[in-house]
Amino acid sequence: MPSHVSAKLDIDRLSLALNRKLPSCKGPWKVKKTDHGQSNPTFIVSSATDQIVVRCKPFGQLLKSAHMIEREYQIMSALHGTKVPVPKMHYLCEDAEEIGTPYFVMEYIDGKAYLDPSLPKMSADDRTLLYDQMNQGLAALHSIKLKSVGLENYGRPGNYFSRQLSIWGRQYELSQTEKISEIDQLYDWLKGNLPDDVGSPSLVHGDWRIDNLLFSRNKPYLISVLDWEISTTGDGRADLANQIMQWAMPTGTEGRGLEGINRKAYGIPSDQEYIEKYAERVGLSKLPDLKFPLAFCFFRMAAILQGVKKRALDGNASNPLMALKVGKIIPQYARKALMSLEN
Repeated sequence: MPSHVSAKLDIDRLSLALNRKLPSCKGPWKVKKTDHGQSNPTFIVSSATDQIVVRCKPFGQLLKSAHMIEREYQIMSALHGTKVPVPKMHYLCEDAEEIGTPYFVMEYIDGKAYLDPSLPKMSADDRTLLYDQMNQGLAALHSIKLKSVGLENYGRPGNYFSRQLSIWGRQYELSQTEKISEIDQLYDWLKGNLPDDVGSPSLVHGDWRIDNLLFSRNKPYLISVLDWEISTTGDGRADLANQIMQWAMPTGTEGRGLEGINRKAYGIPSDQEYIEKYAERVGLSKLPDLKFPLAFCFFRMAAILQGVKKRALDGNASNPLMALKVGKIIPQYARKALMSLEN
């Protein structure tokens, strides 16, 4: 198996690039890889006086249209200064020869990331605040007027779920390592039940969930939204359904869900309460229908994790051990989706 080169960063080549492109930040530099970023390796790069973040594509052979750090850079550049908090972008380098892979450099945000949505070490009051902050941030994103931030041409025209299902169906097939009958059954249902577009397109993050958000260390206020790789324009229900989907999964580092949690005791809103608050904030006259979006989000996450697993087996995963762990629960996402369709 090839060496896990995606977990390494050539600091000498990076230092030369930073000296040319970001001369206000001074080395010598130390590099620490974050635990996040299964898709695109992310590094905290520090010196005695400065701290920045480098996010890059994995090394090795990649699926076409995957690992789109260019899109991340574009949308975060556009959103900086809006009600959706994002880091300041410093520069993007699309030349793989510079450090060995395309990458971008952004501001370091000193915040707290959470992997477990049950937030076991947090008080019930702080959990309530954090979940409301997630809800408020999502509503703010979907309320952004595309033209006002120069993103009116950011996504492709046409039915959002149709084009997304085409993309993720193809990605799943290209990274498939074994046959999973539940995935095939879910995919067939999705292809046969595509909904019409609903209203004007909004910005869609694509993977809105707790572990892609940063919160203040003192009080759980949302201070940064990260991981915009699969962002586009389209149906905002996909982002809302993505959170509901994740909460249906088992607790723990792999499932990262809320299954079996007494949400009321924990200060965590029910799905219905969360959806109602979101609908109120974005000005919807009725609650959104999430049947198809929810099933689609289960499928998309299965496809994402299948790609992560395939990269681990190929030797170029960002975190190989975790990649193989999460790969084992891919069938659970399909089973959860099929269960949701029976309700």
